[in-house]
Amino acid sequence: MRSLLLLFFLVITSALAAQTVTLYGNVVDARTREPLIGATVQLEGTSIGTVTDIDGNYRLPGVAPGSYSLSAGYLGYASTTRTNLTVTSKGNDDINFALDESSTDLEVVTVTASPFQTKTSTPLSLQSLSPEEIKTYPGGNNDIAKVVQSLPGVSGSVGGFRNDVIIRGGAPNENVYYLDGIEIPNINHFATQGSAGGPAGLLNVDFIEGVELSASAFGAQYDNPLSGVLQFDQRTGNARRRQTNLRISASEAALTTEGPLDKGEAEAAKTTYLLSVRRSYLQFLFELIDLPIRPDYWDYQFKLNHEIDAYNTVYLTGVGSIDDFSVSPPDSFDIEQQATLEQVPIIEQRTVTVGLGWRSRLKAGKGIMRTTLSSNGLSNQFSRYEDNENKTGLILRNDSREIEQKLRYAYTRFVNRWSLTAGANLTRATYTNDTEDFVFNNTFSTDIDFWKYGLFAQASTTSEDGRLGVSAGFRVDANTFTTTKNQLLRTFSPRASISYVLDEAEKWRASATVGKYYKIAPYTILGFQDAAGNFANQDVDYIGSLHGVVGLEYRLGAFSKLSAETFYKRYTDYPVSVEEGVSLANLGGDFSVLGNEAVETSGTGRTFGLELLFQQKLTKNFYAILAYTLFSSEFTGLDGVRRPSVWDSRQLISFTGGYQLRGNWEISGRYRFAGRTPFAPLDEAATLQSYPVLLFDYDRLGTAELAAFNQLDIRIDKKWNFNAFALNVFIDVTNVLGQETPAPPSYGLDRDETGALITPRSLIIIPVTASSAIPTLGLAVDF
Repeated sequence: MRSLLLLFFLVITSALAAQTVTLYGNVVDARTREPLIGATVQLEGTSIGTVTDIDGNYRLPGVAPGSYSLSAGYLGYASTTRTNLTVTSKGNDDINFALDESSTDLEVVTVTASPFQTKTSTPLSLQSLSPEEIKTYPGGNNDIAKVVQSLPGVSGSVGGFRNDVIIRGGAPNENVYYLDGIEIPNINHFATQGSAGGPAGLLNVDFIEGVELSASAFGAQYDNPLSGVLQFDQRTGNARRRQTNLRISASEAALTTEGPLDKGEAEAAKTTYLLSVRRSYLQFLFELIDLPIRPDYWDYQFKLNHEIDAYNTVYLTGVGSIDDFSVSPPDSFDIEQQATLEQVPIIEQRTVTVGLGWRSRLKAGKGIMRTTLSSNGLSNQFSRYEDNENKTGLILRNDSREIEQKLRYAYTRFVNRWSLTAGANLTRATYTNDTEDFVFNNTFSTDIDFWKYGLFAQASTTSEDGRLGVSAGFRVDANTFTTTKNQLLRTFSPRASISYVLDEAEKWRASATVGKYYKIAPYTILGFQDAAGNFANQDVDYIGSLHGVVGLEYRLGAFSKLSAETFYKRYTDYPVSVEEGVSLANLGGDFSVLGNEAVETSGTGRTFGLELLFQQKLTKNFYAILAYTLFSSEFTGLDGVRRPSVWDSRQLISFTGGYQLRGNWEISGRYRFAGRTPFAPLDEAATLQSYPVLLFDYDRLGTAELAAFNQLDIRIDKKWNFNAFALNVFIDVTNVLGQETPAPPSYGLDRDETGALITPRSLIIIPVTASSAIPTLGLAVDF
């Protein structure tokens, strides 16, 4: 026995023996993407440093596993720092830097490294998250949509099992999403067609190199944003060796593999791959605890990257999902679960996006070209039955497909201090829908095939001393389906921004932006047909949104800042449901199909407010984001009366922070607060006739409110570094304080203790199970 213990001790001691790894990356000019030769790269707090080679690449050997800050600097450029970098024995990604040219006289003033970046074209309402902040996000369950909700002015649906991204009071479908410059329709499983949301995120966080959110001042290259642009930058696969990551969390298991292709004798391959597959096991957990719903999904994601030469790179990337939402009756009767069993839809959904991109850097730093060709598809079969369990007594079926082929081109030319960008996008859209709706007596079959296209241009510059930055641009969009057709000037979309550094120390910056943005209606609206077979909504206008933002920022130090922004958004030509008389801005927050009905684009709306932010990147082992948003969100219906939206919680507070302890321990927390949120009360008389379909009285929207929402999540991580693999074990506790999740009253049919219906039929309010803290254990292994 002693021999076995001694052998075990020797094995563990050997595995945990002191070890070092080599870090890799590159340093480039942020504007031209030219490699910076001889740039210094320093691991702060150590003597480890180096300079970049002729290709802008660096190599840092002898780094012991741990947490670090890594800085990069170059003469004539503002140096920058990547904080909260976790170095492990296996699975380290390349750490890349893009430096901004500085106009400061370096012989007089030393430029301090900063992790905060600004853009001339988007000086306000721009937030970003690093890979380290994404992967250790408390309560996020490695879900990118939940992680985004920690950013200022962003919230999710308060009362429900959904993943909506609601930005400054705008509806969930007012956002657009880009993955390496390729548009993806949604970022969630079981997404609401015509809107967004869903219970689980679609993107694998192990692919993400960074997330950037623009809540206003959108670049002219983006079409259809009204509230936000979310850009997800994927890293490339490891160019030197093959490696694998296995992650198991509360709801899924993920396997990611990456490495070089045809490396040969070179140190780094020109062609790399990155591939992942994820599988949910929520359906097994729900069966184990005897819940009636079965959300079952797979997803996959990949990226192939090839460097043709020093100036040209091509990449092929894709993401897709297989979603099935079904039900199974519990072993024993429960009135709450019975209502859920009857009311939830049956969903079979498939999504896929595949894109080919070409990035070309002109010689001598003269400019950049990017061309992408992509295709995305959504197949959605959404059904409701009188008997969901046996799929009998059809009430509603929506069997539809959306397919888009997109071509995007952007050319940027650098002339002295000017950046001049112009480009175009072309989309072929096909949409089919076979609908049988026995609630509203609506049956139709539609098939549309049309083109959308847009043109854009933008110019940005800074003053010689670098303190003043200005940008202006425009875009126009048109299509071949709606009655407005090719009238480009109807969507003339100008935007402008200005920023100015107020002091010599460059601590204070004031900025302002203004812009008009347009969005075409969802395909569900465009393809809807009335009883006579006519396209009832072919005359809809593009939705318009006028933004104005003014902000002030103060840099407390190299790693922390305070900012304040006031914002105003005014909406025009918003679709309004003819049947319900309510703005579609107040819909799309449930598991249904948004827009399968006649609408009028006569609605208006506005959101306005104040946003305060404190952010500290990792310093002295601590990092934090604290944000407060005070806002109002209102939209009109057919009657022209302005009512608060269902997203109008008035106040948002979010805090995310973490502290790194010795021994590779880290504790992090997230707190969220949302004020009282309006909801539409149930129309009990109408629902009794349509049950299990619930109908709401939107005329009374704003007369009832949900209680305020608040939730605290805690996560504890512990990392071990072995010679053969690196292990991260974490405990994630959601809703630590056991706060009740606000939700509208839940209704069901009155039944006796055996589950038999009581006649005559009547609706009763169903008591909902109390909320509680939910602990989960997860692990990630790199080898």
